[in-house]
Amino acid sequence: MVAIKLAQFILFVSDQSVSRDFYQNILQLEPVLDVPGMTEFLLSDASKLGLMPEKGIATIIDTALPHPQTAHGIPRCELYLYVENVDECFERSIRFGARVVSPVSIRDWGDIVGYVTDPDGHLIAFASTISE
Repeated sequence: MVAIKLAQFILFVSDQSVSRDFYQNILQLEPVLDVPGMTEFLLSDASKLGLMPEKGIATIIDTALPHPQTAHGIPRCELYLYVENVDECFERSIRFGARVVSPVSIRDWGDIVGYVTDPDGHLIAFASTISE
């Protein structure tokens, strides 16, 4: 078994400062790193959210993969966040520019979840387990 010390999820964004401000507002967290080319938020002791400009990752992937810009707004992953107050987080995200995908409701897998997208179209779910 691999001992994972930290999981970091990096979203490729069109405008790092716009995305930084959006996530800072909806997560109510200050970035632990904010330099040209990368912004990071510590979500827990074992997970970080990174924001990397599309043009930055494009220099790394070169011609091996399509440029991330070509998939702008196409959902390719989901940032599923378990939070204490789903409604509050959902509404706050809308106030800061998120687009509603699916309102907060009870889902058949046992969570209360609301779905929005960030400025680049990445899917974000604010969730809580019904038994909590």
